[in-house]
Order: sequence, then C-alpha cells, then structure tokens
Amino acid sequence: MTILVSRTDSIGDVVLTLPLVGAIKRYLPSSKVIFLGKSYTKAVIELCDDIDEFLNWDDLRKDLKKAHTVLQNKNINTAILVFPDKQIAKVCKKAKIKYRIGTSHRVHNLLYCNRLINFSRRKSNEHEAILNLKLLNKVSGLQNKISFDNITELLNVSVKRSDYPKGYISENEDFKYVILHPKSNGSAREWGLENFKTLINLLDKTKFRIFVCGTESEGELFRQYLFDNKIDNVYDLSGQLSLEEYISLINDSDFLIAASTGPLHIAAILNKHAIGLFPPIRPMDPGRWRPIGKNVKIFCKEKSCNICRKDTNCECVKSIPPKDVADYIISTCKPNS
Repeated sequence: MTILVSRTDSIGDVVLTLPLVGAIKRYLPSSKVIFLGKSYTKAVIELCDDIDEFLNWDDLRKDLKKAHTVLQNKNINTAILVFPDKQIAKVCKKAKIKYRIGTSHRVHNLLYCNRLINFSRRKSNEHEAILNLKLLNKVSGLQNKISFDNITELLNVSVKRSDYPKGYISENEDFKYVILHPKSNGSAREWGLENFKTLINLLDKTKFRIFVCGTESEGELFRQYLFDNKIDNVYDLSGQLSLEEYISLINDSDFLIAASTGPLHIAAILNKHAIGLFPPIRPMDPGRWRPIGKNVKIFCKEKSCNICRKDTNCECVKSIPPKDVADYIISTCKPNS
C-alpha cells in the first residue's frame, strides 16, 4: 500500500506530523509513505527515516494539469490531507486515489474527500500531533492507541549532515553550546530582545558558547541590540545558514531557546534541550503546540491573558524571568542532572 501524507505549511507543523508517519510505519510496516511538502520544509521532512519519498508541491503546482498524472503514476491507495488545501484535494480526486482523508469542517473536503474525520482544530484542546493522528482513524483505527505521553516512540529521525561554517563548535573545548532564536516572523508571541540580552549576560562566558540565529532580515532587527564588543562568546549566525546547516548546528548543540517556532520543534525531536517560551492562551498555548521530545522544558505563565489575542507585543511572555531560564540551563549542566 502506498500512502500520501500532505502537509504543505510551516516547519513546526511538519515536525508535528512526523508521528503520524511513524504510526503508519509501525502498524502498516510494508506500506510506502510519500510526503507531499514544500521546498522550504524539505530538509525537515528528510530527517524522518520513515518517509520513503518526498514530493515537492512547489513543483507540482506549476502545472496542475500534469500534477494529477504524477500522483496517478505513484499508485497511491490513500491520501491523508493533514493541512487542508483545495488544490491538493482536487488533484488527489482527479488522480483517482481510492481513499482521500480530510476533516469535515472544510467545504472543499466535502467535494473532494471521501473519508471525513469530524473534528475542528480551532475548537480543540488537544495537541496538534494528536489531532493529526485522528486522521488515521479512517486507515487503521489508531487514534485511541496513541497518547501524548508515548508519542515520542513514533519518531524515527536522523540528521543527514550538512556542514555549517567551521570554528564554532569544537570537540576539544569543554563548552556547552546554546542557540538563541529570538524572532518568530510573526508566528508566535516573542520573549523580547531585552530578555535574550539579559539571558546572555547571566550565562558564564567561560562555560557557554552562544549562537544567535534567524534570517538575515531578523538579524537586522536584533544585531545591534544583542551584540556587545565586550562579549566574546556570542556569535551572530543570522542569515548565514541554510536550513540543512541550521539543523546540523542544532544537532551539535546542547540547548535551543525560542518561542513556538520551527527550530524549537526541530531541537525537540533531536532530543536537545528545547526551551519553549509560550503564552497561556488557546490556541497558542503549549497544550496545543508543545514540542515533542525527551528534553523539552516549557516556560509559560499560568494565568490566561486576553491581551495576547489582540496584540503580539504582550507582557505575559515577556514577564518570564530570564533568571529562571538561566537557572534551568545551568542546572541541567550539573552532574547527574
């Protein structure tokens, strides 16, 4: 059986779809899994050893008249449309894929899918990865066998190395390597540059080497504020790394601190210390978007915050004390911690 899994949105969303792929391989080990994604997330998709083939939607969508032929030639039995997309659903139907699974709350799914799952992500309190697994109910009834507590068992990932610029990490030096990812491109409530700068100053420069990462445009926003000529253990890598190189850097580092962003989710599945800074309100809270991994630490104010719903510049995340984050990092570096 060949199964198509379609998720064509952001990095974190793709990461939280990988347990679904793992469940398919666990319970249908002879199946072939094709993942339909975008160029932007290809490096993340290729981390998963349970994915047999990557199909690039950015290429297929250039000629929708031929796209259905490409899918038809793959002899796909089932398509799981994790991220709703009208064009993809239409192409899957035209390709005569026998089972086309989607949620019932999208009008176009009523037209193009023939196996519908009745739930709404917007109204749900469940974790994103658990919601994704519900889609398997129409394949093999797995949704009641997997809980969030054991979801890491479904991850089968490995890093295919892509070397980043030399000289930042040395096996001969006894440093702990910390990645800070201050910005989110508007996808999350941010901790604020002042908090990141305070955290930098709280970490002993003789024990920690710090990398500040992001896109070039993000670097322009934080570069002058975060970097001080007096601090020689902090390195600006914004705009310098491809996603493949960034993944390799994460794999070689010990900690990553960020809001709910793709790099945080990558660090988590690689079992790095992924420290997430979250607001307490649905649907942005960790109950929905907590990273998946064995070394995840969440900082989140307990009280609900109505300001977050209206304003990205919200104090509920910014009020998380940098000292609490620094104390956690330092505590994990102690023997037997």
